[in-house]
Amino acid sequence: MKVKVSRKAHFNAAHRLYRSDWPEAKNAEVFGKCNNPNFHGHNYELIVSVTGEIDKETGFVMDMKLLKDLIKVEVEDYMDHKNLNIEVIEFKELNPTAENIAVVIWKKLRPHILKTNELEVVLYETPRNFVTFSG
Repeated sequence: MKVKVSRKAHFNAAHRLYRSDWPEAKNAEVFGKCNNPNFHGHNYELIVSVTGEIDKETGFVMDMKLLKDLIKVEVEDYMDHKNLNIEVIEFKELNPTAENIAVVIWKKLRPHILKTNELEVVLYETPRNFVTFSG
């Protein structure tokens, strides 16, 4: 029997959506206000879910304290109060859209989760706009 366990977290970060290989007019047309050269910020809400079998000894799919600590180190400490374009290495060449941020978070967490368990990342950029990535 598989069970999904989830942990909520949040972080604040700034970014700018643009492509350096596009002219400014095209960046403005495609990315609108999100292309502000002075950046803009979001209060990101994150839900990380791990799905797997319940361990017969512990009764856990994953120890939630371990998941909490993993999210803190790999996501919150890494991205909170940062300018994603400038301070987060993955976004030096990758546009920090919500979609790409969710994939980066998943890739940072995946090596620390049992291979037999599934991992899902849901990232809310705003209360109404969110993305889901599960590998």
